[in-house]
Amino acid sequence: MIKDKMTVHRRGRLHSGRQDEGLGPNTDIGSRLRALYGSVQEEVVPDRLLELLEKLDSAEAAQRAADTE
Repeated sequence: MIKDKMTVHRRGRLHSGRQDEGLGPNTDIGSRLRALYGSVQEEVVPDRLLELLEKLDSAEAAQRAADTE
């Protein structure tokens, strides 16, 4: 029998003495987080934000060009 800080779980795997915190990928919390992340990924990026990002890219490119001169 294994005594120390290691215990054997039902499936025969060794596990440290810590209890499962319930935060694994197959838990209810994990499922909810995946669903939330999926819904955020599907959201449309507003045109105004895209315009601002394009302006930022242009400003950065202009700055790099000025720095190399």
